[in-house]
Amino acid sequence: MYALLLDLTGSATAVAWMMIVQFLPVAIVGPVAGVVVDRVNRRRVMIAADLVRGVLILGLLLVRRSDQVWFAYVVMALTVSASAFFEPARTATIPNITSDEELLPANALSAATWSAMLAAGASIGGLVTAVAGRNIAFAINAASFFISAYFLGLTRYDATPAIAERPEGLLALTGMSDLVEGLRYIRREPHVAALMCVKAGWGLAGGVLLLLTIFGQRVFPIGSGAAAGIGILYGARGIGAGLGPITLRWIVGQQPRMLRRTIGPAFFMVGVFYIALAWAPTLWVAALCVLCAHFGGSILWVFSTVLLQMEVPDRFRGRVFATELALVTLMSSASSYWTGRQLDRAGWSPRTLSFALGLMFCVPGVLWLIIQSRWQERPPEPAGPPAARTTGEEEVIESRIG
Repeated sequence: MYALLLDLTGSATAVAWMMIVQFLPVAIVGPVAGVVVDRVNRRRVMIAADLVRGVLILGLLLVRRSDQVWFAYVVMALTVSASAFFEPARTATIPNITSDEELLPANALSAATWSAMLAAGASIGGLVTAVAGRNIAFAINAASFFISAYFLGLTRYDATPAIAERPEGLLALTGMSDLVEGLRYIRREPHVAALMCVKAGWGLAGGVLLLLTIFGQRVFPIGSGAAAGIGILYGARGIGAGLGPITLRWIVGQQPRMLRRTIGPAFFMVGVFYIALAWAPTLWVAALCVLCAHFGGSILWVFSTVLLQMEVPDRFRGRVFATELALVTLMSSASSYWTGRQLDRAGWSPRTLSFALGLMFCVPGVLWLIIQSRWQERPPEPAGPPAARTTGEEEVIESRIG
């Protein structure tokens, strides 16, 4: 997609706007998606989202000229809107099919499979695009969503959210009462609010992802196109994202206190290696910097997710994770827009921007260290399936958390 925009328009701003389109709809659709995920069968939500995304991606085959670029933005906006339903449903489901001890390994495996597919997909996608053309890559991408829906259809588990009493009337029918209830829950739970902001800090990576595209095109091009260089850098991102949580699990264990203490240093790790990227002399050194940076980034993502799954009751998980996703996409959109503007209008070089963004990652790192120093310990909620608990146990848990 990014190579398509660069080839048709030659503008970094066009790529930045595409990244915003890939982020911003989640912030708009997210609140509604969270309500839906907490009301209906989450497995069916994921299957429906996959089928919709597969059909939409096929629409990219129609984009062939610069005057048709607008259609690519429409397709991606709708595709990402469907993702706003899929991701909270998937994240909210994991605690329902694992024990407390399995929660971190399950999320680490989830991150590892995601990163492995990112590494393979980005690398193979760049190669397929360079050899066979973008249309073949788009067709394979669409097929992947249909395959995902097929495998989800083979699974069997209780995907129905925990039953909760809801007020009657128009507000309840439209879901507004559920939305307000979720916001009130977040407001009265400072631990949850703080953990939701971890990924918002990681949202600075929105500008970083644009930079990887520009580095692949302008700084380390391979051959006559941008796709191969972009594919290598995105592949390094995927490898780093897979290694991070798996490696750190064996080092720090899975106690909540250790997970929280690792988040601050992870922010600084991301910042240091993106600063190092600014001086990378070759593509392979740049790829190593990207790998190490996203080693730290995956720790932020997985550890904050696990901690939220431990803290948040099942009946609120869809709304909490949808709101969290909205926050990170808003931050990513702002970061992408600023990065594209600095490249095209302010005349900053990609290396200068890499240095600046690396420094920015230190800000949420400092803020988290301050939050961590004031954190008050409390017992986490069991993360197992809600069906395994009695009504009395649920009341105890609710009173403890509330």
